[in-house]
Amino acid sequence: MSDSQYQQRKAFFDQLLTIYGRKPVLEALQDPAILIYKLHLASSNREDGIIREIKTLAEQRQIDIEIHDRKALSRISKNGKQDQGIAADLQLSAYQPTSTITKTELSNNKRRYIALDRITNPQNMGMIIRTVAASGIDGIILPRKGGAPLNALVIKASAGTLFRAPLFYCENLAQELLRMQADGAALYGLSSHAKQSIFDNDSNQSQIYILGNETDGVSKAITANCDTMLKIPMHNGVESLNVAITAALIAFLGR
Repeated sequence: MSDSQYQQRKAFFDQLLTIYGRKPVLEALQDPAILIYKLHLASSNREDGIIREIKTLAEQRQIDIEIHDRKALSRISKNGKQDQGIAADLQLSAYQPTSTITKTELSNNKRRYIALDRITNPQNMGMIIRTVAASGIDGIILPRKGGAPLNALVIKASAGTLFRAPLFYCENLAQELLRMQADGAALYGLSSHAKQSIFDNDSNQSQIYILGNETDGVSKAITANCDTMLKIPMHNGVESLNVAITAALIAFLGR
């Protein structure tokens, strides 16, 4: 296999999202907009109603079906206690590495992204993804580790928009944000303690707004490298907004 073929193969498999459980897999199969690469079944499954329906739908959609022993299926689902003997690999066509956001892209165009720093609540993650998909903002930047995994809970909270939203992944968020900053983007961290309002921010640069953990906010390492910290002005003694609401305000800001 040539290096080019290897990179293409790796890029394809990086776009796969594995979900598990009978109901989530059935719902994915019932939605023709969801691309499914492969269905995985445990050999111990009984041919009951829902398993039979899942297999029939997969065959109708010409999706590969692989049968595994219980231990192998658990390795695929990564949750042997809750996978119910079934998993499916979904293809996220809009899920790309942040390396596709190039210096040319950032310096020659005014792009707007939201970066998520350790957002752990699946409901928040799904709502943010849905908002970004609806707003037309250029994308969400996600670290591969440290946040809520893209699973059935996130799919449900996003109302299926996970498969249409522009998502960009990286291994190390702090390092990748520094790279993008050097390539022409301005980094804006969100904090209730900031002095400047998001409504007073008017930059011609590409902009990356960073939303932090639901409890701790933006990490210190990332805060230290932000160009500016911004806040949403609060009134009537309200301290802050839910992170998904904050994302919605930013996503539609200036649109």
